[in-house]
Amino acid sequence: MRRHALAGALALALLGFAGTASATDASLQRNIDGDWRSAENRARDDWRHPAQTLRFFGVRQHHRVIEITPGNGWYSEILAPWLRQDGHYVAAVHDPADGDYFRKSAEGLKAKYTADPERYGKVEWLEFKPATPRFGNPASADVVLTFRNVHNWTQAGNAPAYFNAFFDVLKPGGVLGVVDHRARQGASTEESEKNGYLPTEEVIRLGTDAGFRLDASSEINANPRDTKDHPGGVWSLPPVLRHGDQDRAHYQAIGESDRFTLRFVKP
Repeated sequence: MRRHALAGALALALLGFAGTASATDASLQRNIDGDWRSAENRARDDWRHPAQTLRFFGVRQHHRVIEITPGNGWYSEILAPWLRQDGHYVAAVHDPADGDYFRKSAEGLKAKYTADPERYGKVEWLEFKPATPRFGNPASADVVLTFRNVHNWTQAGNAPAYFNAFFDVLKPGGVLGVVDHRARQGASTEESEKNGYLPTEEVIRLGTDAGFRLDASSEINANPRDTKDHPGGVWSLPPVLRHGDQDRAHYQAIGESDRFTLRFVKP
């Protein structure tokens, strides 16, 4: 009898977990489908796979999530409203005093948040210096997310400082989620610096050198049509389309870049 009771309790627990996971997925999808998201950003869902990517990174509604340089707020439109009630969304941006590009980017993102306090009123704004990044009190975050940023840091020579700061701010067991443009096999550092594609092994080394454990990798954001030999590098592809109307149909048919998706865990 005791064995049957234990089996029954385990089955109920598993059903409860499945129910919770299902409810989390449904809640996330409602935010992905939200009519507040711009049509331009929603059109990119087929390339960026937000539901699968956030599920792979294990993001939950009660988490404190730090997104590094959110850009125009593509993921903010999903994460900030979703985390608003039970969690916490932190937008970590370059110090606007570091140049016009960073200032204009920050102003645009702040304007987006200010215009919709119902969804973005609880966003925490965090400014950092690229040479000495710091993202909050030690062991204060559940998840750190960075999308298509690491190639910029490797070019600037400050990537290790970022990964060390991520390790510092995450709780033990916390997740670092990384998505970036994937270089072709055997690509040199010089080639990557020119075309924006990054060797996966280089990012894995950055993570493990900082103390992380690589927990898993995923092909969620892979694109086998990307030949990675474009004259304008990764910026030849959508959404930048560096060459304008020249070969536009060709690059649009390829779609957005081939990307690796890595999940690191702080022991």
